[in-house]
Amino acid sequence: MRRDNSQSRTADRKDVVGEVLQDVGDEIAAVVSLPGEYTYRALAKFFDFIGESSILLARTWAFILRGRIDLRDTVNQMAFIGVASLPIVLVTVAFSGAVLALYTSQLGVKWGFGSYTGGVIGLSLARELGPVLTAVVVTARAGSAIAAELGTMKVTEQIDALRALAVSPVQYLVVPRLIAAIVMLPLLTVFADIVGATAGYVVAVVNGVAGGGYVNSLRTQVLPSDVLMGLIKTLFSPSSSSLSVPSRDCGRPEARPEWADRPPAPS
Repeated sequence: MRRDNSQSRTADRKDVVGEVLQDVGDEIAAVVSLPGEYTYRALAKFFDFIGESSILLARTWAFILRGRIDLRDTVNQMAFIGVASLPIVLVTVAFSGAVLALYTSQLGVKWGFGSYTGGVIGLSLARELGPVLTAVVVTARAGSAIAAELGTMKVTEQIDALRALAVSPVQYLVVPRLIAAIVMLPLLTVFADIVGATAGYVVAVVNGVAGGGYVNSLRTQVLPSDVLMGLIKTLFSPSSSSLSVPSRDCGRPEARPEWADRPPAPS
């Protein structure tokens, strides 16, 4: 009898230990699977965003190629995206060119290649700093404003109202902004390159670089192909800044609004 009781107690203990080990194993498996689950969700959101942006880009260019462009709204967006962003773009690139010229001219005068400062500054601005800083500043300023505007229109159901009136939100909201960004960003980049090179000239002359050497180096080292390369880079930014913001609001299929499918109220 005692032997049977001890065997039953041993079996009960084994069952308890097995349940504890199983619970611990389940917890460990859950913790280990968390990184994979988060990675899957992140990748799913990323590819979802890429797909929506690509569809929106294709639909936008379809409207542009068919000539369905509102010129008045496009000009207004040019003024907002381009002209209104000009002061902050020029200030940002001017200080960047001045700082680059400060360290380059100091090292150039010290090691005997100060006359090449103009070429270094010009190439840096024309190829990289001018287009990149211009795109970043315009995207930060205009992109946030576009996001706020379209978000407000989404919350107040203005986008659904456009669809109910048979007006495409892509044609009405996205097309003018994309065209304005494509036209104005290269122009802003040209002004930014000029102002940045001028600010670099002032700082380089103050640090002992000959003004004539700076200008001659700038003319000989910076070729039209370098400027063209920088302008081509700016063409990729309008698509990202003008399409990534409204992709959640305007990039989805133009379905009927929810209230359109509701049954009529009983009379």
